[in-house]
Amino acid sequence: MTATATTTEGAEPAVRAGATESADRAGRRPAQALRRPLLWYRDPLSCLQTTFAAVVDTAGGDPLEVLGAGWEFRHIPGDVRTEEFYHPSRHPEDLGRSIAPHHHVRSQWTTPAADRDPLSELADEIAAGRLPIAAVDNFHLPFRPAYHDVHAAHLIVVYGVDLARGLVLVSDAQPPAFTGPIRAEDFLAAWGSANPADDQDAFFSATRIDRRYLRVEIGDSRPLDRDGLRAALRANVDGFTAAPASDGGAWTGLAGLRRYLDEVVAAAAAGDSATVRDVYPFGWSMQAQACLHGELLRTVGVDRDLPCLREAGRAVEAVGHTWSGLRVTAAHGWPAPQAAAESLEHHGARLQQRYQCAVEAVDRAVGRL
Repeated sequence: MTATATTTEGAEPAVRAGATESADRAGRRPAQALRRPLLWYRDPLSCLQTTFAAVVDTAGGDPLEVLGAGWEFRHIPGDVRTEEFYHPSRHPEDLGRSIAPHHHVRSQWTTPAADRDPLSELADEIAAGRLPIAAVDNFHLPFRPAYHDVHAAHLIVVYGVDLARGLVLVSDAQPPAFTGPIRAEDFLAAWGSANPADDQDAFFSATRIDRRYLRVEIGDSRPLDRDGLRAALRANVDGFTAAPASDGGAWTGLAGLRRYLDEVVAAAAAGDSATVRDVYPFGWSMQAQACLHGELLRTVGVDRDLPCLREAGRAVEAVGHTWSGLRVTAAHGWPAPQAAAESLEHHGARLQQRYQCAVEAVDRAVGRL
């Protein structure tokens, strides 16, 4: 990113943007702040996509183009984690490169240096023009419905730090949506939480937060032209139709999808609650990706009067929405998986059919571009 921490429209009036290390007349350290991030949200998305969307927008890119260009199926056995932002990454420790494979988006998990005030480190990131994406526990965030009720691993964007007033400016596009200051002690509690196991949320608790944050780098964000879109779609289709290959143990493409769905049904029939429970967090990443890709194709198809893309977009969006049946069935059925096996098989068969139709539709669109 090339943005600098100068005063911009939308900065919190109580927080001075672009401050330095020097103190003001009252002896307080001034704040570090960037403009308010974009609250960019779609119903099927998790905090992974909405936080990256804010960073992409701040860097001058189009979130739909950047986050919607890639589409794949990827399952890594044994890798599913109880975090709302879980994503099966082809590039370990680089979520940005995984969710935006056709653009220069890079990210790295980071923790503050042990000899530094952690909020000062975030302030320095912001002063350098970077928006940190912090992992947090919803239990400690006053603006989340789970406040002091449910533990769950979540992501938010940090766009300002005011050590003098004891405030941190955060942005969260996930409903009910919030942008503004919270007390530093609340932020630190959420950012440093152990996120203990919570019976009320079997899907996103029991994963430590440990003051992690994502340092994100956004490169050239030029709009996708026809050639760029064609190349991205061809790569996506090839990923679905290529013969199964060794890929770090991942199950990929249409063949990987079939293998995964067979495993889920077999696990349910055998009473394997853990495998069925993992369908919900794992499926969210696949669902969000399909919905964004479908929306991108449909939008470009309308804007450029390309019926083949509109048709392909609707087919891919159908994949995204079909994930709901499988995920919700697993979410309700995992405590008694054998009773849910038949329904899981039904939803899995529909999902497999939708994927097949969508891949064929995108392939046809590539041929007409």
